[in-house]
Amino acid sequence: MSSPSLTKKPRRGPLLPASHPARTVLEYALILIGAFIMAITFNMLQLPNKIASGGISGLSIVLEDVLGWKPAITQYAFNIPLFILGVSLLGKRYGIRTLVGSIALPSFVYLTSGLPAGTHNPLLAAIFGGIGIGLGLGIVFRGRGSTGGNAITAQLIHTFLGIGLPLAVAICDGIVILLAGVLLSFEDAMYALIGLFVMSKTLDVVQIGFGYTKVAFIITEKTEEMCEAVLNDLDRGLTKLHGEGGYTGDRRLVLMVVVGQTEIVKLKNIVRAVDSHAFVIISDTNEVLGEGFKIHS
Repeated sequence: MSSPSLTKKPRRGPLLPASHPARTVLEYALILIGAFIMAITFNMLQLPNKIASGGISGLSIVLEDVLGWKPAITQYAFNIPLFILGVSLLGKRYGIRTLVGSIALPSFVYLTSGLPAGTHNPLLAAIFGGIGIGLGLGIVFRGRGSTGGNAITAQLIHTFLGIGLPLAVAICDGIVILLAGVLLSFEDAMYALIGLFVMSKTLDVVQIGFGYTKVAFIITEKTEEMCEAVLNDLDRGLTKLHGEGGYTGDRRLVLMVVVGQTEIVKLKNIVRAVDSHAFVIISDTNEVLGEGFKIHS
């Protein structure tokens, strides 16, 4: 017998559409909360222990130690020009949410710069710093935002050099960690790698899942509307599979969509906005070969 969810519409509470003012306010609040968590983690754990785990934040730690530049100023100096460059070269995909995140993070770093160090044990700082940054960044992603910086740089590399996005992100983080190893110490670079690993795993958990890519199967009565929303709003391809209810024998289409970890929240929002009663299965994929995803040898 098939699952009741396939033949009956479950009773759910009212869901806010993606464009609802209350949802917009909530998303901006999530961006600010996530940036605040990242700033506290940065000032209490990463900066005092020189854990430069990639990104503009990691670069600001290196430059603070070498040149004496205040981390907040360094982050402003890189984030704002990168945002302008991203909008100029990549279009309006980097909208107001990215601008808010790009300004909020260094602002919170400046406002919380007087906080005492949480620990002077670099291993603890690397582990819990990675957890804090991953948690904050995951919350920012849930608000459909970005803190700019490294994300924009990686996207520029991906777009103009044809390098896969995950590899582009790894290159950007790798350069910062390499600088930490050369200008700070090899030991600092090793702790930074630990922090980066913990951060990425924490981000996966916050984003619901442990794999970098996910596959979603969507069963809905509004097939064409869902297809249009996924193709236009998510900018991902999809496949229509022909299915048949095991109990009812009804023929229906099943939509299959493969997305990256940072897109899973957006996909769920799209599905809810189009059909709040859709039946959705989201699972990990170990490997995806093809356009838009990393090709493994």
